[in-house]
Amino acid sequence: MIEKALLVEMFADMRARAPWDVDSDLLWGYFFTGEDQNSLQQLSEELVSMNYNFVEPRPDDESGFWLHVERVETHSPDSLHERNQEFYRMANEYSANYDGMDVGPASA
Repeated sequence: MIEKALLVEMFADMRARAPWDVDSDLLWGYFFTGEDQNSLQQLSEELVSMNYNFVEPRPDDESGFWLHVERVETHSPDSLHERNQEFYRMANEYSANYDGMDVGPASA
């Protein structure tokens, strides 16, 4: 589980090094893994209904299947921690694992 303290460090590091405004809209990618492709498909459909963009599913050597969704959002360590907690709960509902996130600049 990603601890809030790690997110605080991540944001501090991004503020020091990232060439983008950390406190603005950024493209956040979220990753899920699981052994059951159908469960990940159902999770994907729920996330799309929540306005996440479906990027790709693909086989994953370690856990069966991998799901990537993304959305342009503005986050703070607190809001990202809340989002992660929501995704851990959702993943559990679909017998999947929430594997974390990545971030980059939102396209113009």
